[in-house]
Amino acid sequence: MALGELETRRLDAVRAWSSFVERGDGAETLVRPEILTSWTRSHAAITPDVTEAPLADESETASMWHDSPLQRAVESVESELRRTAEDGDLVIAVTDADTRILWTYGGRVMRRKAETVNFVASARWDDESVGTNALDLANRLGEPSMVFSAEHYASIVHNWVCWAAPVLDPATGIQLGVIDLSTTWDRTHPIGLATARVMARLIETALPRSSHHPSAPLDETNDPGLVLTLLGTAEARLDGHRLLLNRRQTEVLALLALNPDGLSLERLHTMLYGDQAVTFSTLKAEVSHLRHALGGQLSSRPYRLMMPVATDVEQVLTLLSRGQVVAALEAYGGDLLPGSNSPALAEMAEYVAVAVREALRADPQPEAVVRYSELVPYDAEVIELCLAALERDHARHPAIPLLKGRMAVARR
Repeated sequence: MALGELETRRLDAVRAWSSFVERGDGAETLVRPEILTSWTRSHAAITPDVTEAPLADESETASMWHDSPLQRAVESVESELRRTAEDGDLVIAVTDADTRILWTYGGRVMRRKAETVNFVASARWDDESVGTNALDLANRLGEPSMVFSAEHYASIVHNWVCWAAPVLDPATGIQLGVIDLSTTWDRTHPIGLATARVMARLIETALPRSSHHPSAPLDETNDPGLVLTLLGTAEARLDGHRLLLNRRQTEVLALLALNPDGLSLERLHTMLYGDQAVTFSTLKAEVSHLRHALGGQLSSRPYRLMMPVATDVEQVLTLLSRGQVVAALEAYGGDLLPGSNSPALAEMAEYVAVAVREALRADPQPEAVVRYSELVPYDAEVIELCLAALERDHARHPAIPLLKGRMAVARR
């Protein structure tokens, strides 16, 4: 993006920020809903002229970092992180799940700038401590986030642009923290967010298999070796390493993961092919390749996976059963293996889609409905229910303009 365009964008952000800070309104149509929501949270907790981020207890932070899964992962890829920071004159930070910085490294110029605002280890960068920023957004929303110039609530970082992405335990899907890349606003680049995603994935692949550490959630007891993403996109990872599988092998793996007690050859054939004229030997060849990819951890008679397994399907359904609709939609990536002609997977896909939709109809929380409308843009009924609920509550929610925009698209 040309410097002139960036300057125009920066001035627009400053005008929106000034309108919000001085009058408390007028920014609804000028900034993204997540920025406005964070500004509101920030406004209730701090003043925009805060001079630096507050520091948590340094000894406690050091204790949490020492020998933690994140520390071991970061140290194993530290040379790549440092090189990225130096080549782009960035400051890179890794946080815990509370947006407290655990590790940071900066290029020569950005390192000095970071130190002046306490962008350092043990500093708290949640929005209620230091105002709207990409670290907090990525941590709370569970998705890569960018904050540009005066989109930051605190004026001390109006000269910055920040990109952050969540870091997940590849075995459990639990969010451990975020990685953030920051530089000055005039060095904004379209690949900034993609670079943050790449750095997050780099750390994730370096995480040790066991996450038993004081910084890990208390209910984390197992470390499944196989992690399957089936909703929206398909990906299989074994011990953090991506498996190279074709479409049919992914479908076989999905059926085995969703049927942990195992399947006979005949049953697996029926669930996979239905009444298609496909031989058993064809299926056996797919299973043989899959067994090799899994290091032999696939038994016969019945076919059954012999390692712990985690799937996003199970995660979404579990969250829905607990009434955690917003969290479920954050984990929901879309239809289960779209385009699959497996009758069993098509049935499961319908079950998950209906479960998600009915949960939203019963409890149309705006954040969840916005996410859903991105994935299912033509479901006008769910959006109508959400807008009606907001109108009954006389709410001025930042999601309303987005939802009305989605409604216009859905009605075409």
